[in-house]
Amino acid sequence: MLRTCNVCGGIHQEDKMCKRKYPSKKNSKANSFRNTNDWITKREQIKRRDKYLCQVCLMNNIYTYNNLQVHHIIPINIDYSKRLDSDNLITLCTYHHHHAEKGLITKEQLLKIVDPPGE
Repeated sequence: MLRTCNVCGGIHQEDKMCKRKYPSKKNSKANSFRNTNDWITKREQIKRRDKYLCQVCLMNNIYTYNNLQVHHIIPINIDYSKRLDSDNLITLCTYHHHHAEKGLITKEQLLKIVDPPGE
């Protein structure tokens, strides 16, 4: 039976569908760290500190509390010593986390949110 392929959009026999290629996760020091109890505990502390709200959305008076992630402002693979530094961590929704990872939200902007001037 012919079917439309979800991967390439072409039409193939059902048993000849394209295989989706997933990027392999490297067994890096950063990825290993994400499975530690230290990180799980710290991640929960940061979410609690940020009141379980995306901090970028909150700046725009939007209360987003679903699909939250804790973002390393300075990535672990750049400065491993800041991996548990509260001033380097911020709670973001998935949307803003992707923007921060791509650099559409700058590190400077995120650092100002975490440690606003005058505090």
